[in-house]
Amino acid sequence: MTLYDDQTIQDLEAKAKTIRCHAIKMIYAAKSGHPGGSLSAADLITALFFKIMKHDPNNPHWEERDKFVLSKGHAAPSYYAALAECGYFPIDELLTLRKVDSNLQGHPCRQKTRGVEVSTGSLGQGLSMANGLALAAKLDRSGSRIYCICGDGELQEGQNWEAAMLAAQYKLDNLTLFIDRNKLQIDGPTEQVMSLEPLADKWLAFGWNLIEINGHDMRQILEACDKAKETTGKPTVIIANTIKGKGVSFMEGAIGFHGKAPNEDEYKIALKELGDCA
Repeated sequence: MTLYDDQTIQDLEAKAKTIRCHAIKMIYAAKSGHPGGSLSAADLITALFFKIMKHDPNNPHWEERDKFVLSKGHAAPSYYAALAECGYFPIDELLTLRKVDSNLQGHPCRQKTRGVEVSTGSLGQGLSMANGLALAAKLDRSGSRIYCICGDGELQEGQNWEAAMLAAQYKLDNLTLFIDRNKLQIDGPTEQVMSLEPLADKWLAFGWNLIEINGHDMRQILEACDKAKETTGKPTVIIANTIKGKGVSFMEGAIGFHGKAPNEDEYKIALKELGDCA
């Protein structure tokens, strides 16, 4: 397992703050979007795109690239911000989020956005698509790894558990699933809407390698990805315990910001809390 120095961690933490700043600016400009889940997933997305995954913005279809599926497609602002910061398209384009004819729709669309592997947004389907990519890589004897981020609320969809069975059946050890466990969904706390616990035991029972981390601890995220790479014969699920709206005090743990843009005063406060990002 790689030993990550403090400077690497600090650089990634700074990048995650930039991703959060972009997400807030995009959603404010669009006057619509999903800040809560975008902010909770920002550290996971940052770790993947800026350290863990093999990918090339100058050659998006490089055959040996790792592939990413954002099953919780409403967190697209953080995804788009990472793609722009990597160089897939100009950063200025981020402020076109959700506008008519924009390449950056409310949910990821592979036909429109450079760097997006699969179109997502219909919850509960991302893991199935990730399975297909992982199985294809196995059949092609490719070294590509597949990464997927699911929201915890969408695990209430039965298709996920069919996909969980398939991944274990075909020993997809090139697949890593992150669960953004922020414990909130549009209708309220997950445990009140449709309880997921004991969540870890479920994945173990389905035959997956299980890792549980603090989803805002960059070192833990990186080390969990390394452990997943070292695991053979089974897929890995990383339960990332997160906070909805992480990084903006009045959004943290606030169900109201699942799908609501900040007003002007809230926007200014959010940017100030994130460090007056440029």
